[in-house]
Amino acid sequence: MGTHDEALRAVEASLDRPSAARIYDYFIGGTTNYAIDRAFAEKVRARLPLMGDYCRTSRQFLGRAVRESVRAGIRQFVDIGSGLPTAGNVHEVADAERPEHDVRVLYLDNEPVALAHSQVLLADTADEARHQAIAADFLQPEQLWDRVVDSPVIDARQPVALIVNAVLHFIKDDQDPDGVLGYYRDQAAPGSLLVLSQMTNENPVDDNERQALADLLEYYESTTNPGVLRTKAEFERFFGGWPLLAPGLGYAPAWHPDDETLFANSPSESRVIGGVARKPQDALRRPSSAS
Repeated sequence: MGTHDEALRAVEASLDRPSAARIYDYFIGGTTNYAIDRAFAEKVRARLPLMGDYCRTSRQFLGRAVRESVRAGIRQFVDIGSGLPTAGNVHEVADAERPEHDVRVLYLDNEPVALAHSQVLLADTADEARHQAIAADFLQPEQLWDRVVDSPVIDARQPVALIVNAVLHFIKDDQDPDGVLGYYRDQAAPGSLLVLSQMTNENPVDDNERQALADLLEYYESTTNPGVLRTKAEFERFFGGWPLLAPGLGYAPAWHPDDETLFANSPSESRVIGGVARKPQDALRRPSSAS
């Protein structure tokens, strides 16, 4: 009960400024957002009218990646920068795909507001023995992985699906995303999957969209979550040479589309790229300090 009360207090203390997690939640049709978040989101939408569809594209990609991971035999998910639990949570998608309900999910986020909301909402929707949300920072990989290893939810000796969805466009190159992701790839057991996506500025439809994407970055410079857009060539390095699952790295709507997929007939208009790669069985694994 104490943790629940602390989470509620953290939420209440956050309402004087927009939250990146709640802005995203608003764009994908969630309800865990407030007037200050909606005002910022509508400012963005006025300049980039399809921003909501781009965010929903990221969320849809996550859902399809989780289903394909479960079908590929993965029974553990580590969702870094998970944000707010909302429609299409990893644990909900996994449980729908596995009626045996034997899939475990660990959500990690460094934003106190997102973590607080997660703990409040998971208390109502999740199985505490299999689904947990804890505080950890993507940019502090050793500490984060220690928390994964220590978690009763995840057996880090076994393959996991490591998810970093719609996060890397908030991580600039001078923050060393290559080294951070390299550490996580080293820790993951052979057979693990790496699920990555982010927004791209590749192939804008015209000069107006090119400028709108630049304006988007300028807007976010004034927040606590400044951003960066990358091309597919700039993004592919984050997989560290792990073999990509078919159909490879590309626009998210082209990755195992289903009847609900936005931009299915025009994937390049989605502004979202993504892919899933598997760690080879013969790859070396560097043990973490907590192993």
